Amino acid sequence: MKKLLLAASATALCAGAAVAQDAPSGAAPKIGIVLGFTGPLESITPFMAQSAEVAIAEVNAAGGIVNGQQVTSERADSTCIDAAAATAATEGLVNGGINAIMGADCSGVTNAILTNVAVPNGIGMISPSATSPGLSTAEDSGLFFRTAPSDARQGQVMADILKDRGVSEVALTYTNNDYGKGLADSFTQAYTAGGGTISITAAHEDGKADYSAEVASLAASGSDILVVAGYTDQGGRGIIRNALDTGAFETFVLPDGMIGQEIVDVLGDGLSSSFGQYPGTDSPGATRFQEIATAEGFDGTSAFSPESYDAAALIMMAMEAAGSTNSADWTQKVADLANAPGEEILPGELAKALELIRAGTDIDYVGATAVELIGAGESAGNYREVEFKEGEIVTIRFR
Repeated sequence: MKKLLLAASATALCAGAAVAQDAPSGAAPKIGIVLGFTGPLESITPFMAQSAEVAIAEVNAAGGIVNGQQVTSERADSTCIDAAAATAATEGLVNGGINAIMGADCSGVTNAILTNVAVPNGIGMISPSATSPGLSTAEDSGLFFRTAPSDARQGQVMADILKDRGVSEVALTYTNNDYGKGLADSFTQAYTAGGGTISITAAHEDGKADYSAEVASLAASGSDILVVAGYTDQGGRGIIRNALDTGAFETFVLPDGMIGQEIVDVLGDGLSSSFGQYPGTDSPGATRFQEIATAEGFDGTSAFSPESYDAAALIMMAMEAAGSTNSADWTQKVADLANAPGEEILPGELAKALELIRAGTDIDYVGATAVELIGAGESAGNYREVEFKEGEIVTIRFR
């Protein structure tokens, strides 16, 4: 991968490489779980963290990794939107001795952590939810992977859903950051290429108390359907709330950052004619993960929870395959473990996976999301098309 670093970044990279090489390969495995426990995704990140911790507990119950060591973890708050805070929080984890990062969640803070912390310190990271297409070309020195697909694919999936539903024109608003702009651009390209019309495209800022001006502008476009590429606990919800209160729109198209049970609980029947999509699969691994999550007391279909389990599992299996907690070593094993050929591994089978790895047997980690890595650490990805009925997020089909 990827673009050349600026001189300052190159200097940091050299220093970071030295740190990584000097790290003892037998250091006890410690994973930093970096997610937005506060901020615009705070209602779904607890399930994401719990999913990763379930995978860690499963591995520890199987005897641990890298000569039988127990894996520990520590959470840090990315805030989803504050790059400086996310960077500082992750630096604290690095100073505390982490060997990997499960995260981050939102694309902007993920890029900041990758650039300012992971690459300079030689720390591998697997994000379960950072979907900006821009991350595909970020300079990562081979340290960055993601189990959620890029929004380059989500834009096409959303365009296909609208086409299949006979929707030929929409208005579009997006949160003014890397995630929102990346998704808006990919959707616009796919939708217009298929003959669709976007009557207006307008960014919105998170954190505002009143979105009446934004909604009035969107409504003036004359479209009946509004695509909201925002966040479930922030401006995206504010846009929908105002639109419902004023009667500006009744039908909304919601991508992954807008889908969580809390927004359904808050808006209720206001979403009854709306639909959307977020990463998901109907694979046997997805069913198995949902059973595990139910036993642990949380919803296994919650957005990016399966991807979080898979991210943590891949980190630990890669460490075992490398016989090392050093990121320079374990990151070299991720793609081989995630892809065919090999014996397929589902959630709940991490003990089996570790035994096979130790025996020198190839595995194909299918996991909870039918993991398949393409290109440079990219997830091929599958999507769940949903509607909102009687207070529930109802799956219509998979794509």
